Amino acid sequence: MTDHVTLLKESGLKATFQRMNILETIEKHGHITIDAIYEEVSRIHASLSLATVYKNILLMLEKKVLVEVPVAGQKSKYELKKDDHIHLVCTVCGMVEDKPLISSVDTLIENMTKEENFSLSSEQINLYGICHNCQEQKAS
Repeated sequence: MTDHVTLLKESGLKATFQRMNILETIEKHGHITIDAIYEEVSRIHASLSLATVYKNILLMLEKKVLVEVPVAGQKSKYELKKDDHIHLVCTVCGMVEDKPLISSVDTLIENMTKEENFSLSSEQINLYGICHNCQEQKAS
């Protein structure tokens, strides 16, 4: 389990109960929409507004505590910032699966940015398609 207090403080943020609960919910689910975060966190803290959840998510994105994962045709999902990896995103059910960034892809990105004299500040590789479960349901 991630030490959320340290993560927030290293990012220059106070470890408020709202942020702690948001981070715990995201860590529990891996990839989750703001609406689903709000639904779960508001069960614990009924007075917490959707606007507060949005405000905290945006702030934690800006401070690079969280990463937004766009899902085609659906609401974005959010995850805790971690080592670079690839997302497999299902365009049917919205499932997001993390896969390790293999060295050949890392080398390709490094070579491309060097050739283009491009200073890379962050990277996110999202591959969109249909997951195994949705393919099986479609075939049935």
